[in-house]
Amino acid sequence: MTTRPVAARHRLWPWCRRCTGTALDLGSARTRAWTSGQRMILDVPTVTSPGASATYPIQRGTIVDTPGTARMLDRLLGHRLPRFGRPLLILTTPALGGIAYRAEARTAVEVLRPRTVLTVPTARAVAVAADADLTRPLLVVDVGAHLTEVTLLADGAVTDALCTTLGTSDLDSRTPPTRITEAVVAMVTTMLDQDHTSLTLDALRRGPLLAGGGALRADITYPLVDRLHAPVQPVPAPHTSAVRGAARLLQAAHAHPSALADPMHRD
Repeated sequence: MTTRPVAARHRLWPWCRRCTGTALDLGSARTRAWTSGQRMILDVPTVTSPGASATYPIQRGTIVDTPGTARMLDRLLGHRLPRFGRPLLILTTPALGGIAYRAEARTAVEVLRPRTVLTVPTARAVAVAADADLTRPLLVVDVGAHLTEVTLLADGAVTDALCTTLGTSDLDSRTPPTRITEAVVAMVTTMLDQDHTSLTLDALRRGPLLAGGGALRADITYPLVDRLHAPVQPVPAPHTSAVRGAARLLQAAHAHPSALADPMHRD
């Protein structure tokens, strides 16, 4: 017998009755969304449909099945949105996804009939959720299930980024957590070596923010502190930090649209 996955829900904050929109974080393993008027975050597996016939439309940070992603979003969110309204939608995107990722994501979310789609780098959304000071250089390390990304933010915009197709779901007896630690250290070292300014070094001394499900694992976080010689800071509720940051940006967009003019992308 096949059991239907149960959506995990996480508390967010009191909602604004005047705001209408959706914040969306499309992950390879989990899709998380928050819609206006809801007190909880929807947190479900990223699959086209529940059951034995389920396929995975997003793999290693790449949308490999755009129609399948659209069907998933319609199933999860279509009935939660106002029938006659067209919401503002803020979507998190990998720093290295580029125009191609945003184009595929924009096509998929069209099923939700948004009036406007704004995309924000996942690292910036994480920083917003953590109330980080974006006027100073900041490193964000996002350890997901299938992808690990290191991003340098300067004035809130992506200045440099590296990623590896390795995540917590890959860990087993032959792939210990140290593999992720070593990969993060290698990416940070490369960014330091290639940076002819002091931005990366300043951000490292400040202490990287650690997000994603990997931030909940002591066997990843503690070794990173030793290897980076820096005060690594796991963000609160790191597995939902990206969608929570996007939700805050959504509320800010309704209150002060000009605040999101840069570095957001309008599609």
